[in-house]
Amino acid sequence: MNRHVLVDETRRPAPSGCADLPAAVPSAPPGSGPSVRTERGQREVFCGLTGIIWMHRKIQDAFFLIVGSRTCAHLMQSAAGVMIFAEPRFATAIIDDRDLAGIADANDELDACVERLLARRPDIKMLFLVGSCPSEVIKLDLSRAAQRLSARFLPDVRVLSYSGSGIETTFTQGEDTCLASLVPTLPQAAPDATELLVVGALADVVEDQFARIFDALGIPTRFLPMRKANDLPPVGEGTRMLLAQPFLAETARALEARGATHLPAPFPLGVEGTTAWLRAAVDAFGVDPALLERVTAPMAARARAALERQRERLAGKSVFFFPDSQLELPIARFLHRELGMELVEVGTPFLHRQHMAGEIALLPDGVAIVEGQHVDRQLDRCRAAAPDITVCGLGLANPLEAEGLATKWSIELLFTPIHGYDQAADLSGLFVRPLVRREKLKV
Repeated sequence: MNRHVLVDETRRPAPSGCADLPAAVPSAPPGSGPSVRTERGQREVFCGLTGIIWMHRKIQDAFFLIVGSRTCAHLMQSAAGVMIFAEPRFATAIIDDRDLAGIADANDELDACVERLLARRPDIKMLFLVGSCPSEVIKLDLSRAAQRLSARFLPDVRVLSYSGSGIETTFTQGEDTCLASLVPTLPQAAPDATELLVVGALADVVEDQFARIFDALGIPTRFLPMRKANDLPPVGEGTRMLLAQPFLAETARALEARGATHLPAPFPLGVEGTTAWLRAAVDAFGVDPALLERVTAPMAARARAALERQRERLAGKSVFFFPDSQLELPIARFLHRELGMELVEVGTPFLHRQHMAGEIALLPDGVAIVEGQHVDRQLDRCRAAAPDITVCGLGLANPLEAEGLATKWSIELLFTPIHGYDQAADLSGLFVRPLVRREKLKV
């Protein structure tokens, strides 16, 4: 295996069987809530390796070693560019012809690659072996490789593995599988310890803001992922878990199996979502709701004032969501309720009804929620609706722009700090910019 250092994202379509489904998505009768249905067909998704881009920035002494093909390496490099002034904390161990032909033992090659990497980068305290489509197709057992390498390099370096394959998943599930691989390594919390665990990668500035709020509320809080590999948060029967991201189903199941209790809540996007998310923790820890009001009132007021300026540009505009990031429902709720936008269709790759119950309850009656993708039919519905803004992946954005539709890249919503009060205006600004660009192009 050859080691190539690289830096950012990749896109990989994954085929699926087509079902004979009607092209139109029926609306729900008035008063019955949103209409939810499932579609199956050809999909347009990013590869789960993309999650490395924000995860490698979060855990500051971790390293992500992709075990994949030259295609993985080239796609990551071409999509992201090259870090000139700093070594990135991820790379690719390339499966070459010798590995595929059985001339070389792939496990021996991988062990040698890891040994060279750790000798070169003694700052690494946690190493993730990241599976790809090629490594899974040839049945390379990275979980066993991780156990073998951990036994060799502990206590200096812990080696874990997870799948970043895009064969059957969407790109945000790379974070889910990564965090799920961390759960078995978390220490057991003391029987009488009660603590809040915020789960999901957040920009450091956002995490710091939430930490200050929880501290002011008197709620002991830890975050997963942690910033340092050895700062593992304990988990046990007294752990109360708030999900910061809506695509962490596997991680949530693993934490619940360790005794953690999930606190159902809308996600912390916009003023309404952030307040409801914080209130779930306040209720669980028996904090006086009046304290929550005192702590958050100045931040909420600033956010509402900033959103009012954006609302002037967005109110009454229509938006169509293609399924891509699993952020679609919380963002749709924010755009509709706080900015006055009209929801044409809200597509999402997967719909976890328990985690999304709070979001679905806040969406308007009759809005069409579509789980899964039949890209041709969704394209037909989008073209027929001619929305003011279309939220979609990179693979669809340029063709739709060429047809005259203003688009917003859904992946940009993962790379931009959008959670919390102070980021609400930044989130709304992401949807103002396509309209401004369209207006300038018409001049």
